[in-house]
Amino acid sequence: MADHELDVVGIGNAIVDVIARADDATIAEHGLPKGAMTLIDADQAHDLYNAMGPAQESSGGSVANTMAGLASLGGRGAFIGKVRNDQLGGIFRHDLRATGIAFDSPSAEQGPPTARCLVFVTPDAQRTMATFLGISTALAPEDLDTDLIQRAKITYLEGYLWDAPPAKEAFVRAAKAAHDAGKRVALSLSDPFCVERHRSSFRELVEGHVDILFANEHEITSLYEVDTFDEALQHVRGHCEVAALTRSEKGSLVLSGDEVHVVDAEPISELVDTTGAGDMYAAGFLHGFTQGYSLYDCGRAGAVSAAEVVTHVGARPQTPLHKLVAREHEDRHRHHG
Repeated sequence: MADHELDVVGIGNAIVDVIARADDATIAEHGLPKGAMTLIDADQAHDLYNAMGPAQESSGGSVANTMAGLASLGGRGAFIGKVRNDQLGGIFRHDLRATGIAFDSPSAEQGPPTARCLVFVTPDAQRTMATFLGISTALAPEDLDTDLIQRAKITYLEGYLWDAPPAKEAFVRAAKAAHDAGKRVALSLSDPFCVERHRSSFRELVEGHVDILFANEHEITSLYEVDTFDEALQHVRGHCEVAALTRSEKGSLVLSGDEVHVVDAEPISELVDTTGAGDMYAAGFLHGFTQGYSLYDCGRAGAVSAAEVVTHVGARPQTPLHKLVAREHEDRHRHHG
């Protein structure tokens, strides 16, 4: 294999999603706020897992989902994250590798168990999540494979990693390794609460280390403490090479220098489950970027990928995304040709 064999290396929390159907009573009984994500400890994770009905288990976590999307688009990727040598760690590894993404981080022999997100889906299609981060937040600089980072065109990081000091240090070191090799660094802000917790250091990070920024409307307005999306645009402009800002059904805006591309959302037949929409948008965008697409076409690849994942339950694509994106790309270029 050539030295440049990788399109994207993703670094993030390695989380197993455990999804089960539940009624409102079960959620109330365990004191979980419906439709929201709650962080839980090991004991709560144990009790809740025992209380769940039949469940579907698959590798999850924001960046891991994006990497699975990248593989579905035909991209070449690898993931760096921390799991334990336990049953869920084995599930995570097998599941992510089965998508075609390389995952060679060794399993930890000691420490907390593998992270899991217990997802309760109620009859109204709402997802109530209880997340135990386990060993995933113990990711440290020594867990990085810098050779892998320097072989990838883009290193993609998630904002959630910024919560744990060792992971934060790993994050900065990974960005430096990528830039030293002349490669790019992409960041997803992950979550508005995450932004609120680390606003000033995120701003420094975006200005000093990030080439491609992904954020939704809530995250970008929170980052710059402004009331409107338009004000946020003025702030982010010039702070990184590319900002791809998503606005759900309003589509997305892609900014770079003086360029602004308005990208429509892809129409969908039915909205079933919004989980993974941002992760798939990032997958489509990063894939387009590594393949030399125009920024507008990168945004379209993101929109098409996000539209696929919201029409079914689960955060991973069920239709090969490369077919959908190629079809859309050809159709548009035929019309404009």
